[in-house]
Amino acid sequence: MTDSQASGLTKEEIVAGLQGLGIRPGVLLEVHSSLSSLGWVQGGAETVIEALIEAVGPEGALVMPAIPVSLPVPLTEEDMARGIAWKVRVLDLDSPERTGMGLIPDTFRQRPDVICGTQRYRTCAWGRDAQRYSEGFSGVPADGGDVLLIGVGIMRCSCMHVADGGVPEEVRAMQRLPEDVAPYYPDDQWLVGYGPTIEATWQAVWDDAVQAGDVRSARIGQAMCHFFPAQTVVRRYAERLRVDPFGAFGL
Repeated sequence: MTDSQASGLTKEEIVAGLQGLGIRPGVLLEVHSSLSSLGWVQGGAETVIEALIEAVGPEGALVMPAIPVSLPVPLTEEDMARGIAWKVRVLDLDSPERTGMGLIPDTFRQRPDVICGTQRYRTCAWGRDAQRYSEGFSGVPADGGDVLLIGVGIMRCSCMHVADGGVPEEVRAMQRLPEDVAPYYPDDQWLVGYGPTIEATWQAVWDDAVQAGDVRSARIGQAMCHFFPAQTVVRRYAERLRVDPFGAFGL
C-alpha cells in the first residue's frame, strides 16, 4: 500500500500529477471526472477543484458540465420494449440533488467564484472569460483549449458534440422518440436515449488520437487520466461525419 492509499491523496499530489501531464498556468481546460476513480482524496471533491485551480492559475480557466439531470435511472421492461437505451430525470436548475455529472462538477458549480449557465445543456466555468465558457463547450476547441479526463473515457468528452452539425437529419429523425412512445417521456421530465448511437465512432476517434500521440496519459492516485487538445478530437470526429455520416452511426 502506498502512502497516498493509506492517508489519502493530497492536493499537492494531485497538482504534481496534473503538472506531470503537461497542464500549465494559463490553460483553458475542460474537465470531466470521476471522484471515486482517484481513490480516497483528503477533502474530497473540493480538494480536486483547488488542485485544478492551482494548476491552471489565475490566468487560466476551468470548464465543467452542469446539465441538471439525475444519475441514470434503471430501465424497466416497458422501457426496453419501447427501445429506450438509457434514461435520466430532468432536475430543476437549482436542485440540490446529486446529478449525473459527478461529485466534482456538482461541487464546482456551487462555488461562489464559478459562473453557471442557465440553459438545460449548460456548463459552469471559473477563471478567465468564465462568462463566455459558461455558455457551453463550443468555446473550448474554438479558443485552443484542452480536455482533461479524470478516470473517465472519451464518451464523457462533451466538446465532441461541437461537430454534431454534421449529423444527417435522417439520423436525427431516427433518434427521436416515435409518436406512440414520446408521451411516456415528457421533455420536461426525462432525457432518454433512442435509436442509432455514436459510441463506436467516438471510440475510433479516441484510438486514432492516442495512436497519433495526441493524448498524454498518466495515473493520478488510482485514476488513469488523459490530457489532450480539444480540437484534436473534434476535428477527427467532424472528418468521420463528413466522409461517412451514416456509417458513423453504424447505418
